[in-house]
Amino acid sequence: MDTTAPEELDGETAPPVAPFSHLREPPTTQRGARTRAALVKAARKVFERDGYLDTRLTDITKEARCAAGSFYTYFANKEEVLAAVLLEAQEDMMHPGMGRVQGAADPHAVLEASNRAYLKAYQRNAKLMALLEQIAQVEPEFREFRGRRADAFIRRNARGIADLQARGVADPQLDPMMASRALSGMVSGMAYNAFVLSEEQEQGTPVDFEELVSTVTRLWANALRFPGHH
Repeated sequence: MDTTAPEELDGETAPPVAPFSHLREPPTTQRGARTRAALVKAARKVFERDGYLDTRLTDITKEARCAAGSFYTYFANKEEVLAAVLLEAQEDMMHPGMGRVQGAADPHAVLEASNRAYLKAYQRNAKLMALLEQIAQVEPEFREFRGRRADAFIRRNARGIADLQARGVADPQLDPMMASRALSGMVSGMAYNAFVLSEEQEQGTPVDFEELVSTVTRLWANALRFPGHH
């Protein structure tokens, strides 16, 4: 699963998808790029609608309105097109964009804005996050991908915590990596429960989004002992 990621510290790229590193290079022609993009967009729609196991390549090409043979120009199989879909979602979640923050010198305001942006991105990609959790249980390649993407978020958050410590904002006695693992896992679990599990429960009560943002931000600030927040 994923973790929150302050945008002000945003320099991390999506982790490599090894062993899907043999994904073909993007097409160099505009027509090829459009066809590939249409296939990825269609694949996402079909995967979210039908699930991984029940998705057929013919369903994807039909949704993309292209010939079945065109699929193999860009992808070798269903696993590769799913990897491409997940890479796009990963980029959205690593770099959700939080816009301008008033009083950006205030670390609490920045933390709140980054949490809101991350949780919105998770909400947008909730169906894919559920799909990744399911397929990672049975496919080693996707299990490795899930581990790499989680590690990218954790390492970025650890750098953020270290920066806050250097600025005298966060508790200097905390180990940045250990604190990042704990706090990132907390936000990850809350997002999964709010946006994945709640959709699967017929009688589930929808989460109040602003309350979720406020809660995870307060827990982060309290745990790091922000001035005035402990």
